[in-house]
Amino acid sequence: MTTDDPRIAPPHVGGERDTLRAFLDYHRATLAMKCRGLGDEQLRERSMPPSTLSLLGLVRHMAEVERAWFRRVFEDGEAPMVWSDEIDFQAAYDASRSTRAEAFAAWEAEVEHSRRIEREAASLDLTGRQPRWGEDVSLRMVMVHVLLEYGRHNGHADFLREGVDGTVGA
Repeated sequence: MTTDDPRIAPPHVGGERDTLRAFLDYHRATLAMKCRGLGDEQLRERSMPPSTLSLLGLVRHMAEVERAWFRRVFEDGEAPMVWSDEIDFQAAYDASRSTRAEAFAAWEAEVEHSRRIEREAASLDLTGRQPRWGEDVSLRMVMVHVLLEYGRHNGHADFLREGVDGTVGA
């Protein structure tokens, strides 16, 4: 980790909940770091045709992921998605008319909402209803799933950032 790396490293030893929470926050901070210092146009730069994948699209998508897996599972299965009237996670990737301010405001609000749900839960065994599956899922499963989503998409963010300005690493 370099001195300009704002992320807090997850603990090497810790309980399950603290470890999951720390890794989620580390990956959330990684996505923000990959976007740091870029303007709207740079954040909207696409990977390659026909893909609409961009850093800004990833931020928008992760706002939808946070909402779908925390808010919709544990509070309101009917809560609308942020960027689509249907449950269409692909819609978030089209950031062609989006701005950093809009995307980050939505993502940061969903992250805070997710953190609140997790903090208030008595246990990782808390269950909620995954509306798309019509099945109950545990907070543990949700945290692991969202962590995997960040891991996968932060890999995309690495390549996207390198394509925008050559920045690589962490």
